[in-house]
Amino acid sequence: MKRLIALALSTTAIAAPASAQFVEEARIGVMQHNVCILDCKNADKEDGPNIEAELVFASPDFLSILASPRPFIMGSFNTAGDTNFGGFGLMWNWDFAEGWSLEPSLGYVIHDGANESPFPQGDPRSDAFARENIYFGSDDLFRSGLALNRDLTETVGVQVLYEHLSHGQILGDGRNQGVDNIGVRAYFRFGQ
Repeated sequence: MKRLIALALSTTAIAAPASAQFVEEARIGVMQHNVCILDCKNADKEDGPNIEAELVFASPDFLSILASPRPFIMGSFNTAGDTNFGGFGLMWNWDFAEGWSLEPSLGYVIHDGANESPFPQGDPRSDAFARENIYFGSDDLFRSGLALNRDLTETVGVQVLYEHLSHGQILGDGRNQGVDNIGVRAYFRFGQ
């Protein structure tokens, strides 16, 4: 938890924009945890919806070389007692029609799920543990996402979000089962 707090504070410091509006949006929603998108062999291991919250910051001037992404910090709590996670990252927003936009994102999270079995190979408890737990293979994971946003008013909107968590054999080695989540969140803009 100390690592998550330190990451959030460092992200907040990096996110400090030149403008007076620091926090641009707050988001909250419900994500279905561990859904089957492409690779379904792990999709039945964890359950329950996740309650997810996020703060989105104004893009600092130095990020203009990357098409001005906005920094964010987020946390996700699993209501079934499975994997919780939190972290930070960058998101881009591309308007494609009046009141509609796409929002790809890339970030870093830490989680409290399993990385490997606590039981030795061959132990029957290891097989039972593997049936109920995703083996992330690393405490550090990438979080990639894609959201479809719909503005309802100037200050309120909704989004459908897909997110994938995995270490991609870059942040860890060994098991890399990852997890896919999909859900709906509301967003609230400040200073409009």
